[in-house]
Amino acid sequence: MTSNKKNPKVDEYISKNAKWRAETEKLRMIALDSGLVEELKWHLPCYMYEGSNIVIIQGFKDYCALMFFKGVLLKDDKGVLTKPGEHSQSQRQIRFTSVQEIDEMEPIVKDYIYEAIEAEKAGLKVNVQKKKELDIPEELQNKFDETPALKTAFEALTPGRQRAYIIYFSKAKQSKTRESRIDNYTQHILDGKGLHD
Repeated sequence: MTSNKKNPKVDEYISKNAKWRAETEKLRMIALDSGLVEELKWHLPCYMYEGSNIVIIQGFKDYCALMFFKGVLLKDDKGVLTKPGEHSQSQRQIRFTSVQEIDEMEPIVKDYIYEAIEAEKAGLKVNVQKKKELDIPEELQNKFDETPALKTAFEALTPGRQRAYIIYFSKAKQSKTRESRIDNYTQHILDGKGLHD
């Protein structure tokens, strides 16, 4: 496949992202050589096939990663895919800590990208399990009763943001800690912001 054009927005992103610049540039070339279209989405270099997201380059503190949006559909014969988070159902990452690692794995990375493109061409879908309803912690319910505007603001958040708050508040073992967390994020919720906004 022929290499696609570089997107100037991605050039700008790479020039500002000092930590994984060389690794990002190398992963970018592999993705472009695979015939994918380059965009900047969610402030990250994203690579698409006929309008569908295939992979995205992510930089973290200890590694950079090439994340496959439907990675769970890949065979992963080489055992290199990692689940990005405990609640991830479809995404999978290949993690790197150096350009040398990427160079050594380039044929594998390309094979996985081609497999992901083929899955997209075939129209394969990920069977995402319906997320179970989360119980609202008693402390949050009490706060809703005290401050109806908070309940209204919370219900106006996207389901994903609501879920993130409920998981975060519920993880605290003590009621006092749950109350403290809720107090710390009350204004955030009233402002219509998510936990990480």
